[in-house]
Parts: sequence; structure tokens; C-alpha cells
Amino acid sequence: MSEDVAALVTALSLPAGAQVGQRVPKKMLSENGAPTAADRRVINDGIEELVWLAALKPNTIGVPEYRDDVREYLEIAVLQLILRPGAKAPRLIELTHRAVPYPLLLLTARSEGSSISAVHKRWSQGEAGKTVLDGEVVEAIMRPGQNESAKGAFRDALALDYQPRLSLHALYQGWIDTLLAFQAACRTGRFAPATSAASATARREALAACARLEAEMSRLRAAASREKQMARQVALNLELKRIEAEFDAAKSNL
Repeated sequence: MSEDVAALVTALSLPAGAQVGQRVPKKMLSENGAPTAADRRVINDGIEELVWLAALKPNTIGVPEYRDDVREYLEIAVLQLILRPGAKAPRLIELTHRAVPYPLLLLTARSEGSSISAVHKRWSQGEAGKTVLDGEVVEAIMRPGQNESAKGAFRDALALDYQPRLSLHALYQGWIDTLLAFQAACRTGRFAPATSAASATARREALAACARLEAEMSRLRAAASREKQMARQVALNLELKRIEAEFDAAKSNL
């Protein structure tokens, strides 16, 4: 286990009774999470090791299961993924989440540092008994040189005892909100846990807006650098300033 991932495991403060420590064969990912031959190659070439660290169930952590018409959370799986240099980390992380039928807290050792990711699951509308991802994977990536204070505060906030305990769904959402708080801290330099469900939703929307506006600013800068006509350059720069103002407003909501 890498030092950074080991620090994340320690930060979660999971009870001994929930720990599994069982290696998961790559074949399982290929059979359950790889829809194409290309994905199977990505798995075989990119993964060094996958380990099932813990199974968080009502009888191992004292948090009730959750059921509704959309999903059923009987346990949360905690896995460790070790990637080889040059691995396609985003795709492998998504494939791992897809392959595991339970909501998954995935701790990944990757070339640029370590990360922890989560994404809700729901019942498939096309295949009875199958689960699919419910939204985009939320990932907090810790890289060398980042604000150490923010990283330390983030690790402190991950502890199981600090998460909501109403149900396994609420617990899992608590971890997702903590990951989003770290994403915000990477932009603001200050880690601040959400104070309510409404504040967590507002932060999630602000982060999505920041990502969208950053992409638009990059597109406008590239277009302006290529533009030969002065009038068009001026128009592009004016549009860039407008988008930058929108970005600053979105960032202030983090």
C-alpha cells in the first residue's frame, strides 16, 4: 500500500470488524465492468493490484441499510486500487465503480499522487437486478505541492464517525460532500466542510459552473491567439472578460 493511500485508510478510521483485506482479481473487473475489448486491455495493462479493504454494513458499523424505489444500499465497499505508471486513471476508476454492485469508496494510488472517489448507484432501468452509476464520479486528488493544511483538514474530515449515520445512503452522501469540499479547497486554498445539505448542493453547482467556465475561458484564449482580424480579437477578449467575471462569481460560492 502506498504511503498516501495508507494515510487515507487511516483517516477513514474504519472499525476492525469491517475490514476484509482480500485481493480482487482483475478478471472480475473485466467480466463485470469492461464493456469493450479496449477497456479490458486498459484494465490488464493499467492495474497493478485491487484490494477489497472493508465492507461497511449495518452489523459492522452500526449504520442502517437504505432502500427506496431507485436504489438499495445494503453495504458500502471500500477498495484500494494501485495503478501502473501511464495507466488511464480516470477510465480505470470509472470502470471499477461500474464493476462493483455496491456504492464504492475507492482509494487509488496513481502516478500524480493519491485519490479517493465515490459515485451513487441506482437500479438499471434496462436490466433487472443490475446497478448503474447515478451521475459522474466525484474524485478528490491529492498531489505533491498542494496546500498541506487543506489536505490535512480533508483527511481529518473523512473519519467514519464524522459522517451522517441516518442510513448507508446518508453516510455515502456525507463522504461525497467531503470530496467536493476538497475540490473546492483546491481552488480556494481553504477546506471547509458543508454546513447543510443546501450548502453542499450549492457547492456542487458552483464547482460544476467553475469547470464549465474554465473550459470556455481556455477555448476563448485559444481562439483569440489564433485570430488575425483585430475586430474579432477584441470581441473574443470582451467575451473572455465576461466569462472571467462569471467564473469569479462562481468561485465565490465555493
